[in-house]
Amino acid sequence: MVKPAKNTICLWYDGDAEEAARFYAKTFPNSSVGTTHRAPGDFPSGKQGDVLTVWFTVMGIPCLGLNGGPAFKHNEAFSFQVATADQAETDRYWDAIVANGGQESACGWCKDKWGLSWQITPIALTEAITDPDPAAAKRAFDAMMQMTKIDIAAIEAARRG
Repeated sequence: MVKPAKNTICLWYDGDAEEAARFYAKTFPNSSVGTTHRAPGDFPSGKQGDVLTVWFTVMGIPCLGLNGGPAFKHNEAFSFQVATADQAETDRYWDAIVANGGQESACGWCKDKWGLSWQITPIALTEAITDPDPAAAKRAFDAMMQMTKIDIAAIEAARRG
């Protein structure tokens, strides 16, 4: 028996929690797939023996994927925010999510194929929009507002004016 963490994020999937967990584990460092549990009996969106839950870790955060069925969908009210060190890391995560059936959104946000939102946020962006110079911070913020995937060079250029 797996002893759960004191606080675990439970993410609802429509039958494909194990596939999602495997994608996250191969895409992000410090991520892994743990124990999979099969349903001991029939349930509203599945049959006895179907994968009911999968324990996994995303960048050190313990998660439980629940195959709860189609009743609930992910939305932007919950997202993973991933701080990236450079453009290569930003591109790698963004491109992996979008190329695997996901979709781009605005200001560094994208969704994976399961509808879960991700903020791929370069550290340089956070530093730029919190610059002590309000004019520099506003220029960087305004530049970000025009982007989908964050372009660090463009953010830094806007910050400099």
